[in-house]
Amino acid sequence: MSAVISERPPIAARGWPRQRIIGYSLMGAWIAIGIALVFYLAISWNPALFERYAGTYMSGLGVTLTLVVISIVLGALLAAPLTYARMSSNPILSGFAYAYVYFFRGTPLLVQTFLIYYGLGSFRPQLEAVGLWMFFREAWYCAVLAFTLNTAAYQAEIFRGAIESVPRGQWEGSASLGLHRLQTLWTVILPQAAIVALRPFGNEVILMIKGSAIVAIITVYDLMGVTRLAYSRSFDFQTYIWAALIYLSVVELLRHGIEWIERRITIHLKR
Repeated sequence: MSAVISERPPIAARGWPRQRIIGYSLMGAWIAIGIALVFYLAISWNPALFERYAGTYMSGLGVTLTLVVISIVLGALLAAPLTYARMSSNPILSGFAYAYVYFFRGTPLLVQTFLIYYGLGSFRPQLEAVGLWMFFREAWYCAVLAFTLNTAAYQAEIFRGAIESVPRGQWEGSASLGLHRLQTLWTVILPQAAIVALRPFGNEVILMIKGSAIVAIITVYDLMGVTRLAYSRSFDFQTYIWAALIYLSVVELLRHGIEWIERRITIHLKR
């Protein structure tokens, strides 16, 4: 019997590969920037400025969160029929939904906001004739509309991808048990799709929170709007650092909340 000669495992690479050097360098740069910001705030802290604008910042944060929540909810309601249309075998429905998603995902949110606020606002006589000028003259309503239309396109794709990720056998197995398609969708498909859609949906909410800063350009006094106001009156750069820290805190709270929900709804998958 001939002896079996086993090959030796490859020797692990030693030293510092290029990827590790780049990773540690970037991490070190971010740590240095963070330390520099903390040091800057420590030496330039202005209690009078903070007392003057702290309430204004909280008011602006409330406007930002209200805008995002309303847009996300209305966008989800609009995304439901869009998702159905995207998955439909009807070429007219699927073509319209594809064009909608293509436009709102392919153009910047800032451009969409300008098109609604400045573009439609230039048709004042026509809007007054149909009774819509009261809506489009308000920057707040235009911002809600723009954000709703934008997030609906992203949510529709998130929901479509999540539903299509569920194996086809789930539909067939449910049909063999006598469940009709609506029962199958509600009790079998959607619970599984929700697990897949949760993290992309959370990312969409985070992007909406950060993207909401653009509404300050159309005179909505959200968090960035009041920050610009505070800087124009004080010319103190730390006003923008405060805004950055507030945005970062909100995003981190949301991220940890999404991770907690994900752990809760996937507990049955862990061994």
